[in-house]
Amino acid sequence: MIEKANDKVTYMTDLQKCLNKLENKGFTDQYKVEDGMLHCLDNDKRYTPQEVKAVNFYRFEGISNPDDEAVLYAIETEDGRKGSLIDAYGMYADLQIGEFMQNVEIHKKAKGEPL
Repeated sequence: MIEKANDKVTYMTDLQKCLNKLENKGFTDQYKVEDGMLHCLDNDKRYTPQEVKAVNFYRFEGISNPDDEAVLYAIETEDGRKGSLIDAYGMYADLQIGEFMQNVEIHKKAKGEPL
């Protein structure tokens, strides 16, 4: 994610800062994948991969510790809900999330274009 400060563009490297930016843009729901469905923790609704799309995703790499690697998905559902889903990647990735996301339409904004 990109942040603009003093007319300079800086890339966001902090997962929490990126989550905060997404929340400010209305991506407030929290999701997890359970039994092949995306589960909204805020209203307990469940979605199939065909009912959601990832409008963007962000990869974070741990500078000093590979265990800090994560992927943050900005999710929109067909009923208008917006939120985030976080997964580790590499050896700590959640297989359920990976399998679910393989069936989700994923968009990625052009580099330099904030969500």
